[in-house]
Amino acid sequence: MIPMDAEITHIVNETPSIRTFFFDFSLEHIPGQYVMVWIRGVDEVPMSLSYPNAITVQKIGEATSKLFKMVKGDSFGIRGPFGNGFSLEGRSILLVVGGVGAAPLGALADRAKSDGLRVETILGAKRADELLFEKRFKEAGDLLITTDDGSLGHKGLATDLVGEIDLTKYDAIYSCGPEEMMFRVLNVVEGIGMSSRAQFSLQRYVKCGLGICGACCIDPYGLRICRDGPIFRGDQLTETEFGRYMRDASGKRVKI
Repeated sequence: MIPMDAEITHIVNETPSIRTFFFDFSLEHIPGQYVMVWIRGVDEVPMSLSYPNAITVQKIGEATSKLFKMVKGDSFGIRGPFGNGFSLEGRSILLVVGGVGAAPLGALADRAKSDGLRVETILGAKRADELLFEKRFKEAGDLLITTDDGSLGHKGLATDLVGEIDLTKYDAIYSCGPEEMMFRVLNVVEGIGMSSRAQFSLQRYVKCGLGICGACCIDPYGLRICRDGPIFRGDQLTETEFGRYMRDASGKRVKI
């Protein structure tokens, strides 16, 4: 697939390290699907769509650093969307969100609200100024906020609240954020027999986006993030290396 040229129409500074880049066309997609973003002369990296015409990006490496230097009128390449996306189920759902994981779950919250679902969100960040899409989640339904330093909401981790509420009242649970956070969520839902009702958005080093190279596989079953995911049910992950290992750019297995 040849990348489409995406011209930046405007940029929103969401947090000190996160920006949303809107571009000049919309993509029909399922919340949770991703696109391959080609930063010319640097790299091609996977990013979730936060809106039909936008990606929300955290500055963490060479490619995103160059993207952060771009201004309105500059452009990057886009292939996709790829992957399976979230499956909305039932009438009452819980979103467990950490950091830039708010990008795909913000899109899911919008879709759930438009479909008339009851949405509750646990939104976590290290501190108050790093909370992403707070207003967006609040408009979709009930919102609980956690910050590591206690600068807003509950002091502690999003998973602290997950362990304190009655999860059985939800038809489905969705989570995206740091893998350590999602792994804790998986342990909680597995402990109460709800792993099949939880969906997780995984991130790995994706090279081709076509399921050919195997760089993004999760052992021991060879699940491909780029094609079989990036969304997986909890019962698909319970006996995998999820939460324990991943692969770097060279394919080397490293601890999370």
